[in-house]
Amino acid sequence: MKTLTLSDYQSLAEFRYQIRRFLRFSEESARHAGIEARQHQLLLAVKGLPPGEQPRIGVLAERLQIEPHSAVELANRLANGGYIRRQRDRQDRREVLLTLTAKGENLLRELSLDHHAELRAAGPALMAALSGVLKAVKPLPRNPRKLHGKSLRRAWMRLCPKRPTKLLRYNIGRLPVVERANPKAIV
Repeated sequence: MKTLTLSDYQSLAEFRYQIRRFLRFSEESARHAGIEARQHQLLLAVKGLPPGEQPRIGVLAERLQIEPHSAVELANRLANGGYIRRQRDRQDRREVLLTLTAKGENLLRELSLDHHAELRAAGPALMAALSGVLKAVKPLPRNPRKLHGKSLRRAWMRLCPKRPTKLLRYNIGRLPVVERANPKAIV
């Protein structure tokens, strides 16, 4: 079992402090613009989705790390405010896609410019805090078979959910059993 030094705790505390400072700025900036912080996050998620992702409620809920019903409520408030529009997916009419309106684009642009300016100012302290934390952290190997301990295996699976392998079961006290993902397998 690894022991942590006072320096490890201090670097982690400093990192959390720097993150919280930025998040507080972001929350206040959104409030000043007339929306909630989570609404700003949803606007940003819609605009900044990776290529190949569609702005569906489930995808956006995952990006914001909230439940889908909470994402629906955020979308409702933004639609009522005229910031987003709902459209049916052309391939699957059951799916609803969200898009930004001109009003939503303008608000997001203003908030994003403010955030970029804040990151230019606070970025060096945030990066220094992150560097301090990472010095004490050993990177996880790319192969889960090289991990020892159940918590490390779980961490690997959280960090790498889209790997071509899928952890199907644990052997407590042994290495994980890893097999190729089989869509017909019952997990």
